[in-house]
Parts: sequence; structure tokens; C-alpha cells
Amino acid sequence: MSAPLPQKGLGPGVLPVMPHQQQPQPGMPPQGALREISPVYLCRIGEETVQDIVTRTMEIFQIARATQLPNGVTQSQPAYQDRFGKLQEHLRQLTLLFRKLRLLYERCVEMTPDLQESTAELVPYVGEETTAVRVEPCSPAVIQERQEVLEKVRQKNQEMKVLMDQMRNLLWDVNAMLTMRK
Repeated sequence: MSAPLPQKGLGPGVLPVMPHQQQPQPGMPPQGALREISPVYLCRIGEETVQDIVTRTMEIFQIARATQLPNGVTQSQPAYQDRFGKLQEHLRQLTLLFRKLRLLYERCVEMTPDLQESTAELVPYVGEETTAVRVEPCSPAVIQERQEVLEKVRQKNQEMKVLMDQMRNLLWDVNAMLTMRK
């Protein structure tokens, strides 16, 4: 048995095909990692699924836009059947994608029960009392960096205030000169 020839032009992350090896499907984790799928990975799959849903929906609207209204003009039956078949296929795919998205969502909720927040916590309603937000202590390096950024912002704000005052005075002088000319 001879060794497989090296393949040119393979980019990073692309494995050459080895004989008698099962290739992992794109978008799927390696077989050993199936038990340890992280919520981040599931969210990435969910993001791709949402993109597929948007693409399919756009294709449905393009098919609908290209379809003529029944205004007395007879359209060929094969063209109608072809468009109808494409539309049915896109709708079927959309249904499957929404089911997949629902499963991904439910799996993420199962894996992250401590991260679940109610909508009231995320967006408070007018008139409702807000609950205290828990703040975790930061490291001293983060606190120091924050102080430095705040000081830079204060300095820039002071510079902008000086410039605005100078512009205001300049405009005042220009307006005074213009009124004296008249």
C-alpha cells in the first residue's frame, strides 16, 4: 500500500483525505467532542442556521417577485410547476431550519440554566421597580485601565469644551462684524 500523495493548495484547517478514514462533515465537531459540545459552539451553529433561514426567505421573495399575477395572461404550465416546486422545497427547508433552530435553542437553555434571565431583567418596564444588578469585582489591572480611559475622556472633553468656546466667540465676532457693515 502506498502513502497518499501530498495535496497542494490546502488551506489551514483543511485535512488531506486519507484512505479508510471517515471524513468529518463540515460544521460538525470531531467524534470525540460530541459529548462535550459547548454552548458557544451551539450558538455558532444557530447563527449559521439563522443565516440559512434569511437566505431561504430571500429566495422565496425572489420567486414571488418573479411570478406574474394572473391577469388573463396564460403562463406555461411547466414554468408554473417549476416555480411551485422550488417554492415548496424552500418552504420545506425553512420548516426544517426552524426546527433545527428550536432544538439548538432548547439545548443551549439546558446547558446554561445559570445564565437565563427574564425579559424584565433585560429591559425594565416603565413604572416597574428595577432590581439590583449584581456586579462582580474586577481585577486591579482592569480598574486601573478604566481609570486611565476615564481620565483620557475627561481630558478630551475639556479640550472639546475649549474649542467650542473658541468657535462660539469667533462666530459672535463674525456676526458682530456683519451687523456693523449693514
